[in-house]
Formats: sequence, C-alpha cells, structure tokens
Amino acid sequence: MASLFARKPLEKLIAESHEIGEHSLKRSLGPVNLVALGIGAIIGAGLFVRTAAAIADRAGPSVVLAFMVAGIGCAFAGLCYAEFASMIPVAGSAYTYSYATMGELVAWIIGWDLILEYAVGAATVAIAWSEYFNRVLDWFGLRIPYQWSHSPFEIENATGLHGWINIPAVFILLLLTALLIRGTKESALVNGLIVVLKVTIVLMVIAIGWGFINPANHTPFIPAPTTYVTPQGIHHAYGGVLGILGAAGVVFFAYIGFDAVSTAAQEARNPKRDMPIGILGSLVICTVLYVLFSYVLSGLATVEDFRTHGREASVAFAISNYMPGYEWLSKSVTVAILAGFSSVILVMLLGQSRVFFSMSCDGLVPKTFSDVHRRFRTPYKSNMLFFVFTALFAAFVPEDVVGEMTSIGTLFAFILVCAGVWIMRVRQPHAERGFRVPALPVVAILGIITCGAMVYGLGWTNWARLIVWLLIGLIFYFGYGKSHSRISAPPPEMPEGISLAE
Repeated sequence: MASLFARKPLEKLIAESHEIGEHSLKRSLGPVNLVALGIGAIIGAGLFVRTAAAIADRAGPSVVLAFMVAGIGCAFAGLCYAEFASMIPVAGSAYTYSYATMGELVAWIIGWDLILEYAVGAATVAIAWSEYFNRVLDWFGLRIPYQWSHSPFEIENATGLHGWINIPAVFILLLLTALLIRGTKESALVNGLIVVLKVTIVLMVIAIGWGFINPANHTPFIPAPTTYVTPQGIHHAYGGVLGILGAAGVVFFAYIGFDAVSTAAQEARNPKRDMPIGILGSLVICTVLYVLFSYVLSGLATVEDFRTHGREASVAFAISNYMPGYEWLSKSVTVAILAGFSSVILVMLLGQSRVFFSMSCDGLVPKTFSDVHRRFRTPYKSNMLFFVFTALFAAFVPEDVVGEMTSIGTLFAFILVCAGVWIMRVRQPHAERGFRVPALPVVAILGIITCGAMVYGLGWTNWARLIVWLLIGLIFYFGYGKSHSRISAPPPEMPEGISLAE
C-alpha cells in the first residue's frame, strides 16, 4: 500500500525535463507566447457566457465582487503554480507537482480530474462555437441545417426537428487538433492573433459601454440573500455572501488559462524565468479586464434581462438594446466570442495532451500518449485520440454539461497545488527555484481556504458529480496504471553540464 503514495524524486523530474530523444518536446515558447497562451484560455467562454449566468443565477451586480474573490483565489494558486513551474519545468501541470509532493495515487486523481477541466471542457466549448458559427452565417443569409448542427438529444421547438450530429463542433476540433499536431509554436502564433482581437473588443466594450451604465442596475450592489429557481427547476442561493461565493465558483471556469500555461513548461525556452511571467502575467491582465467588463455589463442591463434573453446572447443583447448606435459593436462581440471559443478549445486540447504525455511517460496510461512526431516534435497520437474523444462528445451530446463541473475540478487541482508547494518547501528547502512564493505558508493556506470556499459555494450536486468521476478514475488506475507504473525505474542520465541546481 505504501507504493500508492510513492513520490517521484525531484532529481528524476529535472533529468526528464532535459531528456533528448523520441519522447522530448520542442522548446519554442517565450514569455510573450506564454502570457498570450494564458489570455487565450482565460478570455473566452468565461467572460462572455459565464458572467451573464453568474449575474442571472447567483449574484446580480455583485458579480464584480465574485470576480475579485475568484481572482484572489487564483492569485494565491498562481503564485504556487509559478514556484512549481520554475522548479519543475516538465509538462503535466498539477499532475506532475502532485506526483513530486503527495505521491502517485494523488497524482493519478489530479491527472484524471484534469480530463474534466480540459477534454470535456473543450468538447463543450466546441458545441457553443457551433451555435455562434451559425449566427455569423446568418448575417450572410446562410445556415447549417438544425439536423447537422445539433445532437440527437435536441429538438427544435418550432419545427420538431431532431438533431443528428453537430458537424461544426467536430470541424473546429479537427482544425485545431491539426494545428496542434503541426507545432506548438505555430499554434501559439494563431492563438496570439486571436488574443489581440479578443482583448481589443473587450477594451472597446469597457470604454464605450462605461458611458451607458445605468446606476439603477447596480442598486443594491449586493442583493439581499434569497433563492432563485432556474427555468429548469434548479435552486441557487442568490445574493448575499453565498450568492457571491457561488458566482465566484461559476466564473472560476473563466480562470483556467494560467493553469494551462503550466502544462506547456517543457516547451518553454527558459522555463525558470518565463513560466512565472506567463502564469502571473496572464492572470493579472485578465483579472483587471474581468472586473471592469463585469461592472459594465451588469450596469447596462437588468438582472431580469440576463435571466430571460439567453445566456450566450446576453452580451450582444445588452449592447443592442442599451447602447443605441453600436450594433456594429454587438456583431464585433459575436466575432470575439467565436474567436475566443477557438482559442479556449486550442489551449484546452494542448493542456490535455500534455498532461497525458506526462502520465504516459510515467507508465500510468499507455505509451501511445507520449509518442512524439519525428518532424513536428508534438504528441500527435495523443492529439488524435483526444480529437476522437472530444469529437464524439461534441457531435452527439447536448451542451448543458460542463460549466460548474469544470470549475469544481479546477478548484480541486488548485487546492492540491497550494498544499504541494508548501510540502515541497519543507521537504526540499534547498532545491533551486527560479521563483519563490512570498509569505509561505500564509499564501498557500489562504489559497486553500479561498478555493475551498468556492467549492462550498458550488453546492452538493457538484461535489457528488466530482466524487463519481474520481471513483471511475480509480477503477482505471487499479486496472492499468498501478501495474504499469514506472516510479521505480531509474532516472534518465542527466545531460552533461546539467545539474539539479540549474
């Protein structure tokens, strides 16, 4: 039983990060690429969709405070991620860090948990991308028929038509998977162009929309505590402290980008310097934009507007109805959402393949997931397998799946990273760190408390789903991973001139 908690030695992790051969990734990312990678994943579905959902169901105008709470929790976790990423420049993110500090079983749980965050999240965002793609086609008098753009479980109210398969969702997954196989640097370039577009439009909404804010929509800024029942019959705590915490848990989905940055550590040119910049830089920029954007959006329209006019159309609706003369901005937001979804999918697919790359190198999942393309130096087989998985999900399953479930999985990973950096500081106090978390263990403890409070705010139904998902993962671990683990294998030889202190 002790082997369940066997830790992967730091020396072995460092040696693997410098290993050159058929399982090595190409180091091609600089600090600007990494910051853009983070922004690419952070600004997307969360800002344009989850903000409206949080206003409607949980917090009203106090969604601004919810973003601050989520941002604070991310800041604590981000500092811990930055120390780990500068210390262990290996693909795998929270999975790798947990393996080094809390042992193999905890690492497996986190690796399995990250499927929830990345692969299932990518499929769900692809479904949303499909809906927005049809909206853009509408501008030109075109439309993909309902049957070919919805799952078999969906029915069009007006005509009674059943969906068959969501082809646009599969198409965007295929396109972005091909881009990832072609190379991380090329993917980062495309992501960077999308980031410039998204941030420009977000800044325009903030700057122009500020003059249209109706102070009455911000009164009271923190609604009195009550219960809101959604049209689907789901009960949510609305207003007060619980409403803010619940909304923070909902919008936390929007913050997973900096976590995705850490999965690319093995492809950073100078990870000890660049990873902290990428993680903390993207987090700071996006938190400021989120707080300002949510303040403007909640001031433009009423809470009732967000409840009755469709979650995904809420931003465009608010602009069209409360900012006369700016219909072009409403259409620009639709384009930004479409581009934003694309970059979120791209970074999620990247993150998932890199987590499984690390797990495969450790023997916990089959070797296929760590096979690297001879020319492109990317885990192409893993990319293709995850395309099949996500495409099946996106093609045949309706959209009302992830959201809060993804948030709780991410929060769980953040809690373990905060605990792990504290444990590593105690066990390996003299190991070289390119970045050190200030005021440890205070920062780690505050990160655990803040993230734990948001988990509490998401409610027992999400706790139950997470537990069921983790139980399924344990079946896979004991059925395959434990017997194939390479934890006892000798570390690869350190290349000449490289030492643990480097």
